[in-house]
Amino acid sequence: MSKYNYIKWFHEIDKDDVGVVGGKGANLGELTQMGIDVPPGFCVTAGAYDEFIDYANLDEVVKLLMEGLDVEDVDELQRVGEQIRDRINNGDIYPPLEEEIIKAYREFSKEIGLENPEVAVRSSATAEDLPDASFAGQQDTYLHIHGEKELVEYVRRCWASLWTSRAIYYREKQNYDHFEVSLSVVVQKMVNSEKSGVMFTANPINNNRDEMMINASWGLGEAVVSGTVTPDEYTINKKDGSIIEENIATKNSMVVKAKSGIGTEEVSIKDVLGEEYVERECLTKDELNTLIEDGKKIENLYGSVQDIEWGIDVDTKKLYILQSRPITTLTETKEEEQVADKDEVLEMIVRGLAASPGIGRGKVRKIKDVSEINMVEDGDILVTGMTNPDMVPAMRKSAGVVTDEGGRTCHAAIVSRELGIPCIVGAKDATRLLEDGQKITVDATRGVVYKGYVLNEKKEDKKESQGGSFSINDEFRRLVAPITATKIYMNLGEPELIERYKDLPFDGIGLMRTEFIFTNMIGAHPMYLVKTGQGNLMVEKLAEGISKVASAIYPRPVVVRLSDFRTNEFRGLKGGDEVEPIEQNPMIGWRGVSRYISPEYEEGFRLECQAMKKVREEFGLDNVVAMLPFVRTPEELVVVKNIMADEGLVQGKDFKIWIMAEVPSVVFQAEEFAELVDGFSIGSNDLTQLVMGADRDSGVLNNMGYFDERNEAVKRAIKILVDACNKKGKTISICGQGPSQYPEFAEFLVECGITSMSVNPDTVDYTRRLVASVEQKMILRKLRG
Repeated sequence: MSKYNYIKWFHEIDKDDVGVVGGKGANLGELTQMGIDVPPGFCVTAGAYDEFIDYANLDEVVKLLMEGLDVEDVDELQRVGEQIRDRINNGDIYPPLEEEIIKAYREFSKEIGLENPEVAVRSSATAEDLPDASFAGQQDTYLHIHGEKELVEYVRRCWASLWTSRAIYYREKQNYDHFEVSLSVVVQKMVNSEKSGVMFTANPINNNRDEMMINASWGLGEAVVSGTVTPDEYTINKKDGSIIEENIATKNSMVVKAKSGIGTEEVSIKDVLGEEYVERECLTKDELNTLIEDGKKIENLYGSVQDIEWGIDVDTKKLYILQSRPITTLTETKEEEQVADKDEVLEMIVRGLAASPGIGRGKVRKIKDVSEINMVEDGDILVTGMTNPDMVPAMRKSAGVVTDEGGRTCHAAIVSRELGIPCIVGAKDATRLLEDGQKITVDATRGVVYKGYVLNEKKEDKKESQGGSFSINDEFRRLVAPITATKIYMNLGEPELIERYKDLPFDGIGLMRTEFIFTNMIGAHPMYLVKTGQGNLMVEKLAEGISKVASAIYPRPVVVRLSDFRTNEFRGLKGGDEVEPIEQNPMIGWRGVSRYISPEYEEGFRLECQAMKKVREEFGLDNVVAMLPFVRTPEELVVVKNIMADEGLVQGKDFKIWIMAEVPSVVFQAEEFAELVDGFSIGSNDLTQLVMGADRDSGVLNNMGYFDERNEAVKRAIKILVDACNKKGKTISICGQGPSQYPEFAEFLVECGITSMSVNPDTVDYTRRLVASVEQKMILRKLRG
């Protein structure tokens, strides 16, 4: 190859050449040398930009225009940026420099065997993509450029993009000297992508470095990066490549080569590919696996987590890595939990993808495009179809951002994470449903927008301790509590009590009883409400009670046991005496799942399902797990799951269903039940009375020792249940006081392989320490052999 003063080929570049070819160019050179499939190309060096500025006598002109600029004045910022770009676009290029660009393009054409090949022309600033500066979309990229004259023209446009309002604003906020930053231009073979997207080798939403996030859509990657389309999204377990979460989006548009032959245009997927492609998953399993492996390989080669753009060529079906840069928005800080005030009501307006965690409150300010960004005032919630890089000054003022389109790797998401602003993307109808000036709360931890200012953090008075000592409170106990392999859950009945107990050292709520909500918040029988047309009252109140607990301890799980009233208890609710039969032995009568599937109560159960769906989907509290009580047969379990699915509660990765294992029939068919659910919770009280034939309320039998979980028959039943769940890979828990009352019983459970125990609040701390002691004893026993 010829010798050049202003050109560097990819194979000549590595990561140490940022000062010569910018961050993007250095990364592409490094990837090329690593053997990664990168479209070939070359860089017009940063020195070429400096030579152009000097030859065109623009240096002093730019300094004069920049003097005294207030970057917070959006109008002034745009005016100055436009004036500088006009001068660059009309400046004379140093002739030897122009000759080198043309010569390199000709040599490149011969190298790849194409005449006037199409190329992507990308900006690469010398301060871009450094470990502390990965701001998205600062400078411009131009696609499907071909021919010598076009190439020179678009190289010049890239130089000019160093002075967009967004780039000026960013450098100012990052304290970069505007005149110490230069710009290289990457010229790269154009990949005509059939499908493309972005891959993060760490989860940018929860900062988990053991997960990857991949976005994919049809056509060129510009649609995913800019957020004009909501892409398919995969969250991947980096260790084994399994899919943790998968969201296949409705993809209405794609970006393709423009009909004019220069640049790109947005088209309808339905019109170009066919209606079936709108809902179709983009990636095949093999393509997804190849992406995962390439992502891990690139991360290992760099030694840091990466933000990678990729494309699959429409002709060769080959995967190309288009660029890779470090992720700099990961944080190690824990998001502060914020919960609803005692009396506030959560009213969802719209929901989308949680892209930048946090909670923001403010008035809605809807903008259509960059010309309206000066309408955004400090503390507003910016609502738009999709942000673009020129909106950054307005985003910085905002208390939150909500967009109709986009995935969690688009421009709005990345910039919001860097700025620390709560952001929800892909909300579809946000610009239609939200009104200008409307007061809203953006819960970007769960992806929900609520009406009004809600989710106000509760601030408790912090009293200074006297005498230089400190008091040991619940929060401190949680911090110093021993770590146990067996999870310690807590039982809870009254939702209001979660505020008192939320800092205890528990791993979640293993049994949330809904009966208290029925008696104290609803007060009427479900079927009475159905008959009087008040079913929505039950849905709202039940959802309110469950969400109060789930939001207070999010993301710790809350296992909600659906109603387990017996007939005599249901009769005590308003209207209950009209619909409930009188039973001689209600303890083993019409209760639990047998009630749910009966025509006499099914509509009431459907209201319970609707409340749970509201909590999970409208409030975004996906930490809620459903638990079915008093299950007797696999057949009734199948029927009740079908009813739940009909109400939108479909069992899967994102929604778990447990059962109470408290009837001996579940013991005898344990493996069959385990195949139908995600977990068992052993109801030791009912199981003991039914195995022993001993009424739990009988004082005589209790005094004689018949009602005791430590009875060998009960322990054998428990062992069968634990073994079945472990064999099938399902969760197995127990809710009862046996483990905290009897240390030997706790030791028995741990040795059996129980995965969790759920106890009352007053014994949480003691039980955790007891279990830790048992686990340590077991480890020592094995070590001593």
